[in-house]
Amino acid sequence: MTTHLRRGLTALGTIAIMLGSVLAVAATPASSATQPAIQVLTNIRTGLNTGFDRVVLDMSDGQRPDVRYEVTDELTQDGSGEIFWLTGEYFVSVVVNPAYAHDINGNPSFPQPQRFRTRNLHNVMAVGLAGDFEGYVSIGLGIRYQSWVRVFTLTAPNRVVIDVGH
Repeated sequence: MTTHLRRGLTALGTIAIMLGSVLAVAATPASSATQPAIQVLTNIRTGLNTGFDRVVLDMSDGQRPDVRYEVTDELTQDGSGEIFWLTGEYFVSVVVNPAYAHDINGNPSFPQPQRFRTRNLHNVMAVGLAGDFEGYVSIGLGIRYQSWVRVFTLTAPNRVVIDVGH
């Protein structure tokens, strides 16, 4: 083999190695540190306001979740579909996704019981965690009578606000 041929093959080998390195770096997925974290329910607060009751779901930092709600005559638990018993004549079901209501060990991520009465409010009688399943957190509100409902999110700090008219 001639010197020129050896040098040419060595140069081609070096180029192939460099090209392979560039392709490997380009194919590497972005690190998980760049992806926003999923919010975790950290607290549930209630308050009486003029004309409406307010329930606030305090959330951790993370990507803004999608929130939907419906007024219904029955609440069900996520995953099992079993009836979720809560004090009230009617119910508001609020679903937050993506979100969790537990820590990495599966323990609840907030201090309250899973259900509690709200004796200081006019329409909302009880609040309960109806589900924490596969990135969906479901909150149930038991209400005395049907009225308007308004649900929205706020940031800094992150929270989901549920207003129920008197």
